[in-house]
Amino acid sequence: MDTSSSDSPARGGDADATRRWHPVTLGPDVPPPAGAYSPGVRAGNLLFVSGQVPKDPRTGAVVGGDVAEQTRQVLRNLRGVLEAGGATLADVVSVTVYLEDEGDWGTFNEVYRTVFAPPYPSRAVVGARLRGILVEVSAVAYLGDGER
Repeated sequence: MDTSSSDSPARGGDADATRRWHPVTLGPDVPPPAGAYSPGVRAGNLLFVSGQVPKDPRTGAVVGGDVAEQTRQVLRNLRGVLEAGGATLADVVSVTVYLEDEGDWGTFNEVYRTVFAPPYPSRAVVGARLRGILVEVSAVAYLGDGER
Protein backbone atom coordinates (compact mmCIF):
# COMPACT_ATOMS: atom_id res chain seq x y z
CA MET A 1 0.00 0.00 0.00
CA ASP A 2 1.38 3.41 -1.00
CA THR A 3 1.14 5.78 1.99
CA SER A 4 2.88 8.69 0.24
CA SER A 5 -0.29 9.80 -1.53
CA SER A 6 -1.40 13.37 -0.97
CA ASP A 7 -4.76 11.89 0.10
CA SER A 8 -3.17 10.37 3.19
CA PRO A 9 -4.17 12.19 6.42
CA ALA A 10 -0.50 12.22 7.40
CA ARG A 11 0.23 14.12 4.17
CA GLY A 12 -2.64 16.58 4.52
CA GLY A 13 -5.30 14.88 2.38
CA ASP A 14 -8.28 14.44 4.70
CA ALA A 15 -6.36 15.40 7.82
CA ASP A 16 -8.68 18.30 8.62
CA ALA A 17 -11.60 15.85 8.83
CA THR A 18 -9.82 13.83 11.54
CA ARG A 19 -8.04 16.57 13.49
CA ARG A 20 -9.66 18.15 16.51
CA TRP A 21 -7.73 21.39 16.11
CA HIS A 22 -7.79 24.15 13.53
CA PRO A 23 -4.97 26.13 11.93
CA VAL A 24 -4.93 29.91 12.21
CA THR A 25 -4.35 31.79 8.97
CA LEU A 26 -3.34 35.42 8.67
CA GLY A 27 -5.48 36.46 5.72
CA PRO A 28 -5.13 36.68 1.97
CA ASP A 29 -2.54 39.49 2.02
CA VAL A 30 -0.06 37.43 4.07
CA PRO A 31 1.67 34.54 2.30
CA PRO A 32 1.62 31.18 4.09
CA PRO A 33 4.79 30.11 5.90
CA ALA A 34 7.52 28.64 3.71
CA GLY A 35 7.92 25.74 6.15
CA ALA A 36 5.52 22.93 7.01
CA TYR A 37 3.76 24.61 9.96
CA SER A 38 0.83 26.86 10.81
CA PRO A 39 1.36 30.34 12.31
CA GLY A 40 -1.02 29.29 15.05
CA VAL A 41 -3.21 26.37 16.01
CA ARG A 42 -6.51 26.56 17.89
CA ALA A 43 -7.12 23.44 20.00
CA GLY A 44 -10.19 23.73 22.21
CA ASN A 45 -9.72 26.76 24.44
CA LEU A 46 -6.00 27.02 23.75
CA LEU A 47 -4.20 28.89 20.99
CA PHE A 48 -0.64 27.80 20.25
CA VAL A 49 1.41 30.40 18.38
CA SER A 50 4.40 29.17 16.42
CA GLY A 51 7.74 30.89 16.85
CA GLN A 52 7.46 34.43 15.57
CA VAL A 53 10.53 36.01 14.04
CA PRO A 54 11.36 39.65 13.21
CA LYS A 55 10.18 39.50 9.62
CA ASP A 56 7.54 41.59 7.95
CA PRO A 57 4.76 39.03 7.44
CA ARG A 58 3.85 40.42 4.01
CA THR A 59 7.34 40.77 2.49
CA GLY A 60 9.45 38.34 4.52
CA ALA A 61 12.13 41.00 5.05
CA VAL A 62 13.92 41.03 8.41
CA VAL A 63 12.93 44.14 10.39
CA GLY A 64 15.45 45.74 12.75
CA GLY A 65 19.18 45.63 13.16
CA ASP A 66 19.35 45.17 16.93
CA VAL A 67 17.58 43.05 19.50
CA ALA A 68 15.25 45.87 20.65
CA GLU A 69 13.94 46.58 17.13
CA GLN A 70 13.68 42.88 16.32
CA THR A 71 11.83 42.21 19.59
CA ARG A 72 9.28 44.92 18.77
CA GLN A 73 8.64 43.30 15.36
CA VAL A 74 8.41 39.81 16.87
CA LEU A 75 5.83 41.01 19.40
CA ARG A 76 3.84 42.77 16.62
CA ASN A 77 3.82 39.48 14.73
CA LEU A 78 2.79 37.60 17.88
CA ARG A 79 -0.09 40.03 18.39
CA GLY A 80 -1.19 39.50 14.78
CA VAL A 81 -1.39 35.72 15.10
CA LEU A 82 -3.17 36.01 18.45
CA GLU A 83 -5.77 38.35 16.96
CA ALA A 84 -6.25 36.08 13.93
CA GLY A 85 -6.93 33.24 16.37
CA GLY A 86 -9.40 35.24 18.48
CA ALA A 87 -7.05 36.11 21.35
CA THR A 88 -5.16 39.10 22.74
CA LEU A 89 -1.86 39.56 24.51
CA ALA A 90 -3.83 39.54 27.78
CA ASP A 91 -4.84 35.92 27.03
CA VAL A 92 -1.24 34.68 26.81
CA VAL A 93 -0.37 32.26 29.62
CA SER A 94 3.05 31.04 28.50
CA VAL A 95 5.88 32.43 26.39
CA THR A 96 9.07 30.81 25.15
CA VAL A 97 11.83 33.16 24.04
CA TYR A 98 14.86 32.21 21.96
CA LEU A 99 17.79 34.64 21.97
CA GLU A 100 20.82 34.40 19.69
CA ASP A 101 22.87 36.08 22.44
CA GLU A 102 21.81 35.38 26.03
CA GLY A 103 23.47 38.68 26.95
CA ASP A 104 20.53 40.43 25.19
CA TRP A 105 18.13 39.28 27.94
CA GLY A 106 17.99 42.71 29.61
CA THR A 107 17.21 44.58 26.39
CA PHE A 108 14.64 41.97 25.40
CA ASN A 109 13.02 42.19 28.83
CA GLU A 110 12.73 45.99 28.63
CA VAL A 111 10.82 45.79 25.33
CA TYR A 112 8.74 42.82 26.55
CA ARG A 113 7.55 44.88 29.56
CA THR A 114 6.16 47.54 27.19
CA VAL A 115 3.85 44.95 25.63
CA PHE A 116 2.93 42.56 28.45
CA ALA A 117 1.52 43.79 31.76
CA PRO A 118 1.47 42.16 35.20
CA PRO A 119 0.59 39.55 36.07
CA TYR A 120 3.00 38.29 33.43
CA PRO A 121 2.64 34.94 31.63
CA SER A 122 5.01 32.13 32.52
CA ARG A 123 8.18 32.44 30.47
CA ALA A 124 11.30 30.55 29.54
CA VAL A 125 14.26 32.20 27.82
CA VAL A 126 16.89 30.08 26.10
CA GLY A 127 19.94 30.72 23.99
CA ALA A 128 19.67 29.41 20.45
CA ARG A 129 21.34 29.55 17.04
CA LEU A 130 18.75 31.49 15.08
CA ARG A 131 20.33 31.71 11.61
CA GLY A 132 20.56 35.44 11.01
CA ILE A 133 18.01 36.82 13.45
CA LEU A 134 18.39 37.78 17.10
CA VAL A 135 15.09 36.77 18.73
CA GLU A 136 12.14 34.39 18.27
CA VAL A 137 9.06 34.03 20.48
CA SER A 138 6.35 31.37 20.70
CA ALA A 139 3.34 31.52 23.00
CA VAL A 140 0.24 29.77 24.31
CA ALA A 141 -2.98 31.69 24.95
CA TYR A 142 -5.98 30.56 27.00
CA LEU A 143 -9.29 31.56 25.47
CA GLY A 144 -11.52 30.75 28.42
CA ASP A 145 -14.26 28.22 28.83
CA GLY A 146 -16.67 29.75 26.32
CA GLU A 147 -16.29 29.93 22.57
CA ARG A 148 -15.11 33.22 21.08
